[in-house]
Amino acid sequence: MDVFTWGNLWPGALLIGLLLLLIFHKPIKWLLKVLLRSALSLVFLIVWGASGLLPSLALGANVFNALTLGLLGIPGFGLLLLFRWLSLA
Repeated sequence: MDVFTWGNLWPGALLIGLLLLLIFHKPIKWLLKVLLRSALSLVFLIVWGASGLLPSLALGANVFNALTLGLLGIPGFGLLLLFRWLSLA
C-alpha cells in the first residue's frame, strides 16, 4: 500500500496552501498591486516614447523604469527624468 500518493497528499497540500495564503495575504495583495501598476507604467512608457512629444525627455521602456514608476508613481517619473537629465550633462 502506497502511503505517499497524490490521492493521499492533496488534502494536506491544499491545507498548507490555504494556510500560507491566510498568513501572507497582505504581502501577496501588495505584490499584485505593484505588478499591476508596473505593467500599466510599462504601457505608459511605451506610449510616452512613441509619442515623440519631448524627445529630450524620452525614457526607455524597461523593467527598471516600470518598477520605479509602479512603486513611486508620479514622483518616480520625476526621479527618472532627473536621472536622465543628469546623465546628459
